Amino acid sequence: MTNKKHMIIAGFMLFSLFFGAGNLIFPPTLGMESGNAFIPAITGFILSAVFLPLITIITVSLSKNGLLSIGERVHPLFGMIFAVIVYLSIGAFYGIPRAANVAFELGFEQILPVQGHMPLFLFSLIFFGLTFVICLNPKKAIDLVGQWLTPALLIVLAFLFIKAFFTYSYGEAPTSVKFQDSPFLTGFIEGYYTMDAIAALAFGIVIINGFRSKGMSKRSELVKGTIGAGSIAAVGLILVYVSLGWIGRVIPADQAVANGAELLVLASGQLFGPSGNLIFGAIVILACLTTCVGLINACAQFFQERFTALSYKGYVGVFTLIGLLFTNLGLNMILKIAGPLLSLIYPVAIVLVVLSLAQHFLGKSRRMFILSVGMTGAFSLYETFHSFNLVPKVLEQAVDWIPLSANGLEWTLPALLCAIIGFVWDHISGYRRTSEQWHG
Repeated sequence: MTNKKHMIIAGFMLFSLFFGAGNLIFPPTLGMESGNAFIPAITGFILSAVFLPLITIITVSLSKNGLLSIGERVHPLFGMIFAVIVYLSIGAFYGIPRAANVAFELGFEQILPVQGHMPLFLFSLIFFGLTFVICLNPKKAIDLVGQWLTPALLIVLAFLFIKAFFTYSYGEAPTSVKFQDSPFLTGFIEGYYTMDAIAALAFGIVIINGFRSKGMSKRSELVKGTIGAGSIAAVGLILVYVSLGWIGRVIPADQAVANGAELLVLASGQLFGPSGNLIFGAIVILACLTTCVGLINACAQFFQERFTALSYKGYVGVFTLIGLLFTNLGLNMILKIAGPLLSLIYPVAIVLVVLSLAQHFLGKSRRMFILSVGMTGAFSLYETFHSFNLVPKVLEQAVDWIPLSANGLEWTLPALLCAIIGFVWDHISGYRRTSEQWHG
């Protein structure tokens, strides 16, 4: 098999890893709410939901040890702690059980309506049993997902898109208050909350290790392959997001629709009748299954390389079991527990990725990382405490003066200023000329 074919299969797998249930339901909601402002809104969404994860994947490929090296540019201890938190939060304690719950609630229940807790338990046993089997052989997982599961997902989605294209028409539509003032920025924020930039930190090492298992060992080969796979995934995501957003934009909805999931269920029913629920359920289950496979694979590989007490298969079993247990807590409880943690780490992850990519063009500067990440971490702590209503009123009023605070992005300008100060400081002091000891 040629490197080009490996790259194409890896691109399909990367697409399916990113395209989880959250990514499925966000674009239709955006299309419905943006109305006549759909084009700038979906453009902003694509910028943060597609290109930011793509940049993250490329940054991981340029780093010696992936996420660990990226965090170590602040401090080795910070790098290890941050990597562990990222893998646990997007993996066993949040991403995996969330995907399994969504597969049950928006997938299985559309096919076979059930009630009570026992159906969730039985479904999760089968779901995680299948995930465990696929993940046991990491060398074959990338081929299985890339060659079979992703094409199956795309075929099912294509049925929905094609039917919608020939059924619905594009006309005038009201724009909700949320999108009236700044549809591009609002769309950007909507894509920001897909959390794919964090997921890319984990998925990057899955793709790289997949290439290595195929004999691609040179750094140039890995970077080129990752960029190619990431570009394929990005094109696929753009096509799917625009199509899903377009369905939300044009679907005639006589009844109130609360979210993207209900909107897609409505679209499936209108387009395919009673069989529509089967189609939508299949889409959700396939999307969630591929996401769980990628997350368990990534977590198991990371922990096996850093903490060798268990084998790769042992860690697959551990994370599968934890995912099974947390899934049965229910989706609402999972979101309640994990929400504050994600708001804490996501801005820091974005800053680390952007600075890591910038240093390949500007040169190394440790103070740039320390000051900018430190400032971002302070604002992330503020947001976390604010979510629990533990912030003094005077501090809240002060933060409200900072640009983009209304969108939860008040950390962006201070982080940029700190990065500039740190870089100039190192440049003036000559730190960059003696930074060989720094392994970033």
